[in-house]
Amino acid sequence: MNNKYDLIIIGAGPAGIFTALETTKLKPEASILIIDKGRSIDRRKCPARTIGKCVNCEPCGITFGWSGAGAFSDGKLSLSPEVGGRILEYFSEEECNKLIKYCDDIYLEFGANEKVYGLNTEKTDKIKYEASKHNIRLVECPVRHLGTELAYNVLRDMYHHLINNTNTHFSELTEVKEFIIEEKEVKGIVLQNKEGKKEIKADYVIAAPGRGGAEWLTEQAKKNSLKTTNNAVDIGVRVEVPNSVMDHLTKDLYEAKLVYYSDTFENKVRTFCMNPGGVVSEEHYDGNIAVVNGHSYSEKELRTDYTNFAVLVSTTFTEPFNQPIDYGKYIAQLGNMLTGGGIMVQRLGDLLNGRRTDSSRLKKSTTIPTLSYAVPGDLSFVLPQRHLTSIVEALKAFDKIAPGLYSKNTLLYGVEVKFYSSKFETNNRFETSVRNLYTIGDGAGITRGLMQASVTGVVVARDIASKM
Repeated sequence: MNNKYDLIIIGAGPAGIFTALETTKLKPEASILIIDKGRSIDRRKCPARTIGKCVNCEPCGITFGWSGAGAFSDGKLSLSPEVGGRILEYFSEEECNKLIKYCDDIYLEFGANEKVYGLNTEKTDKIKYEASKHNIRLVECPVRHLGTELAYNVLRDMYHHLINNTNTHFSELTEVKEFIIEEKEVKGIVLQNKEGKKEIKADYVIAAPGRGGAEWLTEQAKKNSLKTTNNAVDIGVRVEVPNSVMDHLTKDLYEAKLVYYSDTFENKVRTFCMNPGGVVSEEHYDGNIAVVNGHSYSEKELRTDYTNFAVLVSTTFTEPFNQPIDYGKYIAQLGNMLTGGGIMVQRLGDLLNGRRTDSSRLKKSTTIPTLSYAVPGDLSFVLPQRHLTSIVEALKAFDKIAPGLYSKNTLLYGVEVKFYSSKFETNNRFETSVRNLYTIGDGAGITRGLMQASVTGVVVARDIASKM
């Protein structure tokens, strides 16, 4: 590791990777240091995937490391600017579509699947029409699905390209303690790894830590007086049902993005991260908080008989509340407390009957948990009543277009929480009020998906290249 670089990128998810790819394309001589709390992609392993049980790795092999949390878990590329972030707040729809097309071509260049779901407009229109009868909105979005195994290969090839063919260095298992700022201009960072603390200078610093680093970035904002606004807090459950319940939606759409406003509280409830033939998984954030997620493989022989997806309740709090991440962590910790540290699972029928799912009741379920070590329990002791009521009402509505979803044997895993940092105040090139300090990706509260995170990386790289 050198003492000086042209730019330092904090976070090796899609936002950081695409910053490096575009910068080295425009300025091949640029020296780049990419830092991540996790491991390089060749060393990134998850025991839950290999031995079938989470062993609380530090740091979590799913959440941290090269390619980030979303890319390593499932690898969905949403090809609509309406899905996966807020880039429409910064650019016109035409500009957004051009940026998405540009990033999509890069994914294809590195081996992404050519097939795109959601292009059958006749089928999409039919589903959208049917959903509208029940006050459900279908968000139209073409999806390119990499799958867990192909996402790994694509992001690994990007890693080897940058390390072998450009002046890019990757420092794994490394944390950034603080920014070095002089007269409102960033001058570098102070990092820490197994060798101790070290000061590294740079002309440009890009903070792209992803969801796993959202809390860290919020702390840095307070420390350096960077202006932020609260983002929505997304809290809910992961639903698992037989493929037969969802196949008529996922066959053409792959991911049916549904939005419903609950009857009692009128909270926005949305489906997210749908995985046909997928597997429910566990991941960990700072403090070893276990939260639920899901993924699916691209190869048919690796798929299961079940589809899983998140049902999330979105709430935007107003002043004086300014701790959305702490609130989400608190709810997740309640679930961990009742399970002894793991993920809770409950049959929908038991929840509706006001009783806890225990081992004997779970054995009677015709839906077999793909997260085999999830602990049977009662989500009503975990989720706030407002959230739980909204989720149940949404599932009942979604059953109108996916018959069998509102079934006693539908499984609910908790807690699913999406940690979004407060949204940073930046210009339309994502530069903060500190000169040459940029914030992008999920951790900056700007995006919430692979494609838009990639787009923000390209935007920042082009801006930096124009200054070099």
